Amino acid sequence: MATVEDEIIHWWKDEKGEPHRNVLRIESEPAAQLNGFPRDGAITIRIMNSNSQQAMKLSPDEALRLSTQLLSVAKELLGQKRQLWNHYDE
Repeated sequence: MATVEDEIIHWWKDEKGEPHRNVLRIESEPAAQLNGFPRDGAITIRIMNSNSQQAMKLSPDEALRLSTQLLSVAKELLGQKRQLWNHYDE
């Protein structure tokens, strides 16, 4: 059974000014024993909006790879912003 770990909800308005919602949900399934062998759990990344949803199931290794890349990119972007502020203060 999957457990919802976290959700990021993003509200936005279309050209007509009507509100819409996008949701990024992280779900996990625990590791288990199958046919006498231990199996990895899984992490599901689900993107939902008012019309549809898409999901991608990741192995723990894939999830770590993705999270490492996200962390690296986020740190780089924050560093760029810091440089812009430092330049602004000069």
